[in-house]
Amino acid sequence: MNYTDIKGNVAVLISGGVDSAVVVHLLCEAGLKPDLHYIRIGMEGEDSSCTAEEDIELSQATARKYGLKLEVTDLQKEYWDQVVGYTIERIKMGLTPNPDVMCNRLIKFGAFEQKVGCHYDYIATGHYATNVWRDGKMWLGTAKDPVKDQTDFLAQLSYEQLSHTLFPIGHLMKDEVRQIAIDAKLPSARRKDSQGICFLGKINYNDFIRRFMGEQEGKVIDIETGKVVGKHQGFWFHTIGQRKGLGMSGGPWFVVKKNVKKNIIFVAHGWDTQLQYGHDFRLADFHFITEPLPVQKDEEPMPIQFKVRHVDHFMPGTITLDDEGYHVHSDAPIQGIAPGQFGCIYDADATICYGSGEIGIFKMKREK
Repeated sequence: MNYTDIKGNVAVLISGGVDSAVVVHLLCEAGLKPDLHYIRIGMEGEDSSCTAEEDIELSQATARKYGLKLEVTDLQKEYWDQVVGYTIERIKMGLTPNPDVMCNRLIKFGAFEQKVGCHYDYIATGHYATNVWRDGKMWLGTAKDPVKDQTDFLAQLSYEQLSHTLFPIGHLMKDEVRQIAIDAKLPSARRKDSQGICFLGKINYNDFIRRFMGEQEGKVIDIETGKVVGKHQGFWFHTIGQRKGLGMSGGPWFVVKKNVKKNIIFVAHGWDTQLQYGHDFRLADFHFITEPLPVQKDEEPMPIQFKVRHVDHFMPGTITLDDEGYHVHSDAPIQGIAPGQFGCIYDADATICYGSGEIGIFKMKREK
């Protein structure tokens, strides 16, 4: 997209990191004068609020460099009501939620749009994704850098949200983005990339969960032998496929199943056990961004690529539609298919993202 051709006003969601700062730089280089908006969603009074202040300072420095206006939009209540509420609800069910996906859908492109974004023609972000025009419609396209691609975090957006969103760095590799920032002497040019869930900052994820769920000792059982091999402090601290953080000797151990009612974690021992792997899963409530998947009920499988978590690669497979919904089959075995995570579906070339659906726990119950 040629940003010099853009007509209308533009808002940039700036985070204090290098990616969104380069978005500001590129838009200004194209002759635009965007307004900058920092969304505050951190945990007030915690270490993350310190991180937020650092983010805001760097965002202000970027705004001053280009003579732009910066506003801080407080969406903490909306975040806690919607995203944190969703996260805790899913954890109580024994599922593995993805708060970042829902943060994009409900907050960055939801509550912000309702409060502020509705006054702008375009909203630009530092996500690694692209805008693809095909058959006269906008599609969510994958990034040039497959390692940094973030389309799986954006796959719950609506078409309306996507149609006026810009992704100015999606056509760049990460090292190119960093070099642009260094050459332009941006305040955040050498700042390290943020890690972890968007709202936690420096707060440990387990500490966050402990605040709402507490602790309750339970058994860790070797699913192959039926023997108790350890203890845990609550199934809600663990997810299917997990290896690290179990605190058990003689590993590697992997979480392969949970009994929510009895607070039991089942583990498998070793890298090679097939209990860790699966080739198939179903998607509940699949969300299409632009158009439904071009696959018909009970017809031949459609070649696709997909992700079942945020990873640095796409996986080949097929998708079919039957009475129970969408069924994905992977060409290669998948380690740790976690119910509650989002399965994100792409075309066979992994150039556009159709959308995503929640991996259903009912599929895992049927597997032996």
